[in-house]
Amino acid sequence: MRRRDLLAGAGSIAAGAMSGFPAPALAQGIRQLKLVTDWPEGSPGLQSSAMRLAKTISEVSNGRIAIEVFPAGALVRPFETFDAVAAGVAEMFHSADYYFEAKSPAFNFFTAVPFGYTADELFAWVHYGGGQELWDELSGQFGLKQFLCCNTGTQSGGWFVDEITSPDGFRGLRYRIPGLGAAVLRRMDAIVVNVPGGEIARSIRSGALDAAEWVGPWLDMALGLHKAARYFYYPGFHEPGTGLTLGINRRVWESFSPSDQRLIEACAAGEYSRSLAEFNANNALWLRKLREEGTVTIQKFDDSLLRAFIKTSQEVVAEAGSGDELSRKVYASYQQFRASIMEWSDIAERAFLNSRRLV
Repeated sequence: MRRRDLLAGAGSIAAGAMSGFPAPALAQGIRQLKLVTDWPEGSPGLQSSAMRLAKTISEVSNGRIAIEVFPAGALVRPFETFDAVAAGVAEMFHSADYYFEAKSPAFNFFTAVPFGYTADELFAWVHYGGGQELWDELSGQFGLKQFLCCNTGTQSGGWFVDEITSPDGFRGLRYRIPGLGAAVLRRMDAIVVNVPGGEIARSIRSGALDAAEWVGPWLDMALGLHKAARYFYYPGFHEPGTGLTLGINRRVWESFSPSDQRLIEACAAGEYSRSLAEFNANNALWLRKLREEGTVTIQKFDDSLLRAFIKTSQEVVAEAGSGDELSRKVYASYQQFRASIMEWSDIAERAFLNSRRLV
């Protein structure tokens, strides 16, 4: 289905959504919703999290809210989930907001920005630092209500066909990377390509890509990236704690009772914590398997590279927050909370983790 065909037909579908749900479903006291994702079918951690969230909402509501989950390409094409839900083609989406930065660069701040928040810090800003109110204002412009519903934890630096030893190594490099990390790499003269997750390994093997990042050992190895590239780099400076989004059509959201709204909020928050634990546990397991296989070189980015990343990232993130008034408000809030939480993180988790290594 072409994008214009999808959205051309959205008017009649959206009109149906405005007038309510199908009569049989309402008569039975059941709300039947469609949730579209940007994840490959069967993708662990991502598609499975969306399905688990839908199942939890159904169970907690005693079956009153029934959600059917569609993987990327099943109902709408990858990266069209935002438009589809805004138009009423589906009621919900599960995705990463940085895929939609063309609508507003401020969406990046609610997913991940280079050298930004860890998973816990992002959740703290959104729920206790004013982030959710700003997000409501931003997403409301597009007829949406959005929540954090999943986090991958700190991501990896990516998979490379050849070794990277200096900033010059990125010149002309065809690299799959989304969000503001892509803007950083462009300024380092990389050629940025954004392809769906299910196409990454094939693109590396064909030579269409020289490098790519996805998430971390667990999901990356499920896609076969360890069989397509020889070098695995860390840390993922571009995504220190990637938050994923449950997006809901605003009219649909407002049609829920206050108690059902709180139910959905609570389920999304619970899935955020559960998914983060799942990613951490499985990334540790699959990193060990990767080391044991011994076919891939695991390397830390050289400090000269990290310094170049930091310098360029500061410029890119500042520009993302320098647009319209709302973008400036989001950026100011993000930076103010970041300065505060970093001070605490340095003497709390960082100090503890460093001391644990002394044993």
